[in-house]
Amino acid sequence: MTGASGFVGSHVLRALLDAGYAVRALVRGGKLPSAVSWIVRGDEPNLELVEGDMLATGDLGRTIDGCRYVVHAAALYSFSPRDRARIWDVNVTGTEGLMTAAYVAGVERVVLTSSSAAVGHGRNGDPADETCYPDRAVAINRTKGDYHQSKLAQERAAFAGRVPVVAVLPTAPVGPGDWKPTPTGKMIRDFMDGRITAKAPGQGGLNLVAVEDVAKAHVAALTKGRLGERYLIAGENLTFDEIWQMLSEITGKPMPKWRAPYALALAAGYVDELRCRLDPNATPLAPLEGVRMSRDRMYADASKAKVELNLAPMPVRDAAQRAVTWYRLDEERR
Repeated sequence: MTGASGFVGSHVLRALLDAGYAVRALVRGGKLPSAVSWIVRGDEPNLELVEGDMLATGDLGRTIDGCRYVVHAAALYSFSPRDRARIWDVNVTGTEGLMTAAYVAGVERVVLTSSSAAVGHGRNGDPADETCYPDRAVAINRTKGDYHQSKLAQERAAFAGRVPVVAVLPTAPVGPGDWKPTPTGKMIRDFMDGRITAKAPGQGGLNLVAVEDVAKAHVAALTKGRLGERYLIAGENLTFDEIWQMLSEITGKPMPKWRAPYALALAAGYVDELRCRLDPNATPLAPLEGVRMSRDRMYADASKAKVELNLAPMPVRDAAQRAVTWYRLDEERR
């Protein structure tokens, strides 16, 4: 398994161990970070931790040797300009090398952690399903370092390999343990800290899904997923206003009353982009990529996964509550 130290990856690792699988996990430094020790320890009897690098294809072949399956959950998710070249290297080039190594090692199948970013929008205003792909014009206008563009290219690289692949496409996962955090986790943290002061422009929204459901779907994909298929793992379609309202009720923080005009938000995004380019160590405050998506209804339909992977999404509000509780406990530990 790759990506075991990440938010989604650590939950997938826990689900694999609970299902009785013996797992060899590729991690930097040969050990899991302390931030994930609450969900999985490094001394699990069925867990072998090995040091490795996604870009070292030759070493990957030796690491995978003897494994029946590969679960590829490693990816770099960032809106920071400084990470754009590395996003492509890790998400696309790294996947190409992993597929080559898996073929040489005789792996039976690869379960790929793709993303709903690889499906684009639905047709005629309906939620997107697995038959949807990003609009060509949108794809052309994105830079090579765009995370969403990289996930589509990653998926294509995996399916082009010589090992059978099942792709799992989570929407925006929510739950405890998002320690880096992901952009979705940062959204929750920002709301908790009172940094969300305005509603998103327009009536955009996205699909949120409990991270535990994403983990279970990966385990199901190992045996139930049809080879060559992609499965959207989705929970609830919510407008951003509905998400802010839900977080307001959970955290006790006030619901933003002012709606930011799109032109103003876009201008702030360009200024923030320039700031981050001038200061490579800066963290985006108003990511341009995020602003551009803020008016979109990024909704998804998980009907296929419900039938074929037995996906039964749990309430997103409960997952958001677990995330908030975890962040509060994490603050106390510090």
